[in-house]
Formats: sequence, C-alpha cells, structure tokens
Amino acid sequence: LVDDVMTSGATLAAGAETLVAAGAIGVSVLVMARVAKEA
Repeated sequence: LVDDVMTSGATLAAGAETLVAAGAIGVSVLVMARVAKEA
C-alpha cells in the first residue's frame, strides 16, 4: 500500500485487512509523511 500522509493509520489498516481477506500473504506499506501525535 502507498499513502501520502498517515494520520491515524485506520485507512491503511482497513486496506491491509482487505488485501489479506482477498488472499494476500503479506502487505507492505510506504507512507510519505506521518502526522505527529502531541505528547
């Protein structure tokens, strides 16, 4: 999966779950930027 910005990761998780349900053996993720969580 490729995404431009990851905020919570929910979209990537849903995409990965869909790919695995469709028969993918593994899923790799490439994210260009991640929103920093406040400490």
